[in-house]
Amino acid sequence: MTTTTALPSYEDAVSRYEPVIGLETHVELGTRTKMFCGCRTDFGAEPNTQVCPVCLGLPGALPVSNRAAIEATIRIGLALNCDIASWCRMARKNYFYPDMPKNFQTSQYDEPLCVEGYVDVEVDGKRYRVDIERVHLEEDTGKSLHVGGATGRIHGATESLVDYNRAGIPLVEIVTKPVPGLGALAPEVARAYVAELRDIVRSLGVSDVRMEQGSLRCDVNTSLNKPGAEWGTRTETKNVNSLRSVERAVRSEIIRQSSLLDQGIRIFQETRHFQETTGDTRSGRSKEEATDYRYFPEPDLVPIAPDPAWVAELKAALPEKPSVKRARLAEVWGISETDMQSVANAGAVELIEETIAAGASPAGARKWWMGELARRANEQSIELAAVGATPAQVAALQKLVDEGKLNDKLARAVLEGVVEGEGDPAAVMAARGLGVVSDTGALTAAVDEAIAANPDIAAKVRDGKVAAAGALVGAVMKTTRGQADAKTVRELILARLGA
Repeated sequence: MTTTTALPSYEDAVSRYEPVIGLETHVELGTRTKMFCGCRTDFGAEPNTQVCPVCLGLPGALPVSNRAAIEATIRIGLALNCDIASWCRMARKNYFYPDMPKNFQTSQYDEPLCVEGYVDVEVDGKRYRVDIERVHLEEDTGKSLHVGGATGRIHGATESLVDYNRAGIPLVEIVTKPVPGLGALAPEVARAYVAELRDIVRSLGVSDVRMEQGSLRCDVNTSLNKPGAEWGTRTETKNVNSLRSVERAVRSEIIRQSSLLDQGIRIFQETRHFQETTGDTRSGRSKEEATDYRYFPEPDLVPIAPDPAWVAELKAALPEKPSVKRARLAEVWGISETDMQSVANAGAVELIEETIAAGASPAGARKWWMGELARRANEQSIELAAVGATPAQVAALQKLVDEGKLNDKLARAVLEGVVEGEGDPAAVMAARGLGVVSDTGALTAAVDEAIAANPDIAAKVRDGKVAAAGALVGAVMKTTRGQADAKTVRELILARLGA
């Protein structure tokens, strides 16, 4: 008979073990062509229509490095406070995957383009520094599609297909050094780091860093050790595809590893896969060491030797850092640093900024993105940008409120229609008949009806107990299905009762 050991709580696990995390983040660059050939990189193209002899690795085809990709990688390195190599070269990383057309990946090994950087993040009012070990350039693989099953994974599928369109697209890998000493905040720091990294890369304009499309992918390394002991064996959770999942993956591995260590079971170095539905990780394969890949210098490519003057020009032209921008916007918007950090953690800085640019006030823009829309995103476990409303639509919604055509209750109903794809706010308001009733005659009739139905309350108002008018306002709002303007209704009631 098999017995199951109950998993410890997260609080219990971090009270007895110290987590160490590390993150390997892949950024797909937004270049027009691939890393070593002239094939297009358009997302969503028909399978195997953006390929050529070079990216398919056919005999006799010779690669040529993409200058724009090298420049983008240097700019990323500079934005991450890295040193830029004066000379480096590409290498062949040998391993077989069905979606690796050449059976090796052109990457960098012991001579990366950028080294020794850092990113500062803030969690719970405290600043943490995440040291960057290296930023290197490589090419992406193709994509395997498993069909005939219920989950889209190979288990249960009837056949597998390979799309090589993505093979050869420039990919930047950003590898942190191990980050110890985070305690219970390890999952939150991991999430904050990836969020900050995403904002930095997006500010450079070198990638759209859309996790849901795979242009930003994160591998999360986690290990545990007893206080004062050597670091434990790490596992690597592969291709985590949302900020929320980064946090959940670290938390899940801490719980799982602590349970095994409690039972005296050894942790093996392996890759694991995060399960969005269950919130835990599943075993993948044993993790290879660098020697297993049989790295050697790429013989078909010349070394990369960036001119120091060119690097200096790129550094001088870097945009405003996201952290500096947030501090500036917090002052302009009139909110505290703590509130701005909440906005950043929700992934709402640019959404609010674009909503303000579309005509909304800072307070109005924040209200919708950090309120109703953030609630919907959390309920659906999706990124805020994917919730179904655009900054222009949110600004249009707030304008209808400002003009008195919608109250907050009606605006929430209109927003529901917007995110469900029914159109822009004005169209949803008209289609659902949700505009504020501004016809004074209709409101006066509703007020008279409420007064007649509630004589005792009306008497109190006549006697000077103005606060009692709230009950009459509520009665009118019920009669008008919430479509009356509460302020106007109150004024009409007080005028009718001579209060």
